[in-house]
Amino acid sequence: MTNQATIHPLDDAMALQAREPGVYTGRTTQAYWNMVGPFGGITAAAMLEAVLKHPQLLGDPISLTVNFAGAVTEGEFTIRANPVRTNRSTQHWMLTLEQAGPDGEMVVATTATAMTALRRETWGVSDVKMPVAPGPENFERAEPIFRAQWLSAYDMRPVSGNFPSVWDDSGDTSLSQLWVRDVPERPLDFVSLAAASDLFFPRIWLRRARRVPIGTVSITTYFHANREQLAQTGSGFLFAQASAQEFRNGFFDQTAQLWNADGLMLATSSQIVYYKE
Repeated sequence: MTNQATIHPLDDAMALQAREPGVYTGRTTQAYWNMVGPFGGITAAAMLEAVLKHPQLLGDPISLTVNFAGAVTEGEFTIRANPVRTNRSTQHWMLTLEQAGPDGEMVVATTATAMTALRRETWGVSDVKMPVAPGPENFERAEPIFRAQWLSAYDMRPVSGNFPSVWDDSGDTSLSQLWVRDVPERPLDFVSLAAASDLFFPRIWLRRARRVPIGTVSITTYFHANREQLAQTGSGFLFAQASAQEFRNGFFDQTAQLWNADGLMLATSSQIVYYKE
C-alpha cells in the first residue's frame, strides 16, 4: 500500500480515478482549499490532468480555458474529458466538472476547453523578456495574506507589488512580481504550471488598495514550454508577473507571465474576474 505521507499534496489533489474512458472521479483536498472552495488553480490543474490521463491523448498541452460556472463544493467530483476533434498534429477537447447537487442530481460546476498538439522545431523568438530582478535568495517568503490554506502550498517571495498594507484607496499600479515554487518542492510539470498561473491575488486589491469581493469567471493558460524544458526547470523557483489592463462595470482582466530562473518563458495566462463594491 502506498504511504500517503510520501505523496506530494498536489499529486494527492490530482489523484483522479478512471471510471470509464474519459470519465474520472476526484475529490477536493484541504491542502488547496480557499476561503469558500478549492483554489481555482487546482481546479484548472485537475481539468488538465483529466486530459493528460485520457488514453486518446495526442501531444502536449498548448492551451487550457477554464470557466467557473458555479461553486465547487467540498467532496467528490466527476470530470468528463471528450476529445471532440483530432487532426494530424492537434487535438481539441471539451470538459466538464460535475458534482451532486442538493437533490442528488449531477450539476455542472466548471467547464473547460483545451488544445493539445505535437510540437515541432521551428523558428522562435521571445518578445517579452523576463524582468531583471535579484534572485529569490534575496527575498523573504511572504506570510499568508489572508486565511486560505492553499497559500501555504507555495513559497512566494514578492519582488514588487506586494499585498497592500493599508486599505485606503491609494493604489496606483496593478503590477506584481514575485519568485514562487511549490511547497514541498516538486518538479515542475504541466498540471503544476496550470495551477501556478492562477496564484496571484486579485489585481483590483492592489490597484485600488481596497479588498472588494471578487471571483474569477474564466482563465486561459497558454503553455509555451515542452516536457523537456519543464523537466530542466525541475523544482526551482519561477519568476511570475501579473497586471491588469481594464477595470470596468464589475469586471477586470488579469494577464500573467511565468519564466523559469534561466529566463525561459514557460506560460502566459489571461483571466476575467468579477468584482463588486
